[in-house]
Amino acid sequence: MKLRRHKGNPILKPRGDTWESIAVFNPAVAYMDGKIHLLYRAVGEYVHYISRLGHAVFDENLNLVARSDKPCFSPEIELWEVSVEDARLTPLEGQLYMTYVITPTPCPPYAVRRRLGIPLPPQARTRISLAEVTIESGRMSFQRLGIITPYGANERDTVLFPEKIRGKYAALHRPSAWIGPGYPTDVPGIWFAYLDDIAGRMYEHRLVMKPEQPWESRKIGAGPPPLKTEEGWLLIYHGVDEDRAYRAGAALLDLEEPWRVIARTPEPILEPEEEYEKEGDVPNVVFPEGAVILGDELFIFYGAADKVCCAASVNLSRFIEYLLTRC
Repeated sequence: MKLRRHKGNPILKPRGDTWESIAVFNPAVAYMDGKIHLLYRAVGEYVHYISRLGHAVFDENLNLVARSDKPCFSPEIELWEVSVEDARLTPLEGQLYMTYVITPTPCPPYAVRRRLGIPLPPQARTRISLAEVTIESGRMSFQRLGIITPYGANERDTVLFPEKIRGKYAALHRPSAWIGPGYPTDVPGIWFAYLDDIAGRMYEHRLVMKPEQPWESRKIGAGPPPLKTEEGWLLIYHGVDEDRAYRAGAALLDLEEPWRVIARTPEPILEPEEEYEKEGDVPNVVFPEGAVILGDELFIFYGAADKVCCAASVNLSRFIEYLLTRC
């Protein structure tokens, strides 16, 4: 079962000649008071490839209502945040939280380096930080809470559950370094972990999913935060094949034991087909990071070709029914 692309895609494109002139992609999403808030990754130059976050507001018909002229969230050099990337937004206990990737050595993607002849810089491990988010009068403000992922795990794609699991805070994460001998997977997969506080230490790690199909054989990672349904936690995730093409899949996780997979799509639900998904800074990429449910319609927001922001949707009830046939 495939997602339906929004007829107005891309919904956000690069603009200007400064912080968001090169690319705007990988949007996180929060729904509040009839408005859809996008928190998107923005890049203004290729050499250092420093990412900041921008804020755009859409109505329920995906009409653009407002867009910030300046970044709403930028790196803090004192915290070794040279770049802030790939945010996810999770409502939890009446508060909105953001997980985001930090790195002291940002680097243009392979396709850009090859095209422009930019050398590969020394690599550092990426980690995930957490921030508390407030939206007032259409503006976002942030309070940093600190790093939550294990040192040396080389993390991306970390999302909080929107409610406690067995009375504990919980997350899904993607430790790229946890592969090979001594680990239950040979390529990066999706793991579950509890947190001892909302911005605390991760513990009791369990592998949830590892790649199974050719379209996801290189690695998989969580997309938007899990969505609670009567049938289980709905997880939209991305998979990468051996040619580095990114596609999206879906799974249902048990409500009480989210490390147990109830159902999973053997085929992708979204894959690069349109020009804006096939041509860009990283060709052949659809990368889901945000999701909202409006009535019985599930809207997925994704980055395309590391260049633009897009949206797609599906009827939620029929989608869950389809997933359950894949048990």
